[in-house]
Amino acid sequence: MTRLSDPDGWIDQIFSARAASRGAVIRRNTRWVEREIGRERFIAEVSSRGWHMIESGGQLVVLCNSGGIEIVC
Repeated sequence: MTRLSDPDGWIDQIFSARAASRGAVIRRNTRWVEREIGRERFIAEVSSRGWHMIESGGQLVVLCNSGGIEIVC
């Protein structure tokens, strides 16, 4: 896969989004993440912030807060 952007700039852009700063949710296509910065780097960035991430239907969903999570159904 060919990377289209600078990985550090990509990380800065994603995690400076209003949703991330409010502790909300951000979602990105799994293949897009793998192409732009790599899955392992994205996981490391989410983890370093103490946040949670789930994967479903080809999407990586980041819960931009360190609170507990509960799967309701």
